[in-house]
Amino acid sequence: MGNSHVNRLTEGGITSTLIRFALPYLAANFLQALYGAADLLIIGWFCNSAAVSAVSTGTQITQIILSLVSGLTMGGTILIAQHVGADQIKDAEDTISTMLTLFGVISLVMTAVMLFAASPLLWLMQTPDAAFGYALDYVLVASAGTIFVVGYNAVSAILRGLGDSKHPLTFVAVACACNIVLDLIAVGVLKMGSGGAALATIISQGLSLIIAVIYLKRRDFLFDFKLRSFHLHKSKALRLVKVGIPVSLQDTTVHISFMFIAAIVNTMGVTASAAVGICGRFDAFAMLPPMAFSGAISALAAQNIGAGQPERAQKTLHRSILLSVICSVVFFAWAQLAPESIMNLFQFDPEVTAAGAQYLRTFSVDFLLVAFVFCFNGFFNGCGCTRYTMINGIVTTLIIRVPLAFLFSVWMPDTLYGIGLAAPIASVIGLILHLIMIRTPIWRRAGLVEAGGK
Repeated sequence: MGNSHVNRLTEGGITSTLIRFALPYLAANFLQALYGAADLLIIGWFCNSAAVSAVSTGTQITQIILSLVSGLTMGGTILIAQHVGADQIKDAEDTISTMLTLFGVISLVMTAVMLFAASPLLWLMQTPDAAFGYALDYVLVASAGTIFVVGYNAVSAILRGLGDSKHPLTFVAVACACNIVLDLIAVGVLKMGSGGAALATIISQGLSLIIAVIYLKRRDFLFDFKLRSFHLHKSKALRLVKVGIPVSLQDTTVHISFMFIAAIVNTMGVTASAAVGICGRFDAFAMLPPMAFSGAISALAAQNIGAGQPERAQKTLHRSILLSVICSVVFFAWAQLAPESIMNLFQFDPEVTAAGAQYLRTFSVDFLLVAFVFCFNGFFNGCGCTRYTMINGIVTTLIIRVPLAFLFSVWMPDTLYGIGLAAPIASVIGLILHLIMIRTPIWRRAGLVEAGGK
């Protein structure tokens, strides 16, 4: 096994290194967001509001899988990057082997759980009767493709830990193009509805994973994907779980909070449900720059902490926040000045457009706040302070945002202004906690690794 895929992020200009790493990350996240947007857009063109509500609600459930997976794989990115920064390539190889083996087992367990839990979860989310059947079809089909979601995210996380953010972009680009074509065929031509949209997605993800593995097998990659190479190294598995589970729980908590909020909105009717679902697609795009810089700084901070360069890691945080804010201002201005134009992209009726505009006017304030919060999250995760970011996430989502959304839905049942306002209030609390944490010495020593996984 070679190390031609290793890219050092501990050298060179900070801003240029950050931008070079973050841009492919941003583009990959953009294409992944197109998955969901394409599903909803094409469903909106060819189906009714109940189907739109169903895909919106079903996506909240499938996002649980993605959040669990992305959190665990981020743990892998952090550990691999720290080993690379410390020039411990053999430890990086063992972490990759452990990561792929462990996640293969996890994907099978997740599939079984989701197939049995789909209907109860939709019931708990107060899914409207008119949308329940469509939503169940979507979740069942999407859950069957869990192994592809896990596999793609694991390979991408490994490459990013090695300092390579370009190849994950290539793999997801193929999947996105395939997904859009198959969506049009399954939903538009074959009239398969929400189930067809989910089928198009899992076929596309499977294709992406296959292409990724074939490409890497033909290159001088650290892992050869042969059966004998899949092995669980106990010390690596324990550290992967220690670092990855808090990130996973943090991401999962966020999406569980979205489920609670979706359930609250669903009690307000199909119009409100469809409006918030559409806004969620736009929100996903607005959050892309902060998410990209968050993911990028996790890898950069991890390599620099591993190399014993905490000051360089902190400078990277400052640059990432600045760049993230610049990007977020554009989406904030759009949502404030012309929210109706955003809703009209999805060709819906005036009532849905009006409701969505209300939600966007208050929620869009969060676009600016998460530019800070996400970058801090990525930085602290890269430093190894994953338990701290988990606690921060639980406080801001389950303790602040969800109760506020419920209270606002009671106080203002005829408008979505309050539901949208809950998010920026929660982000302010999270940002305050981050500003306190950065002034402590904890992050400087939290993620130091030793050779041999000790």
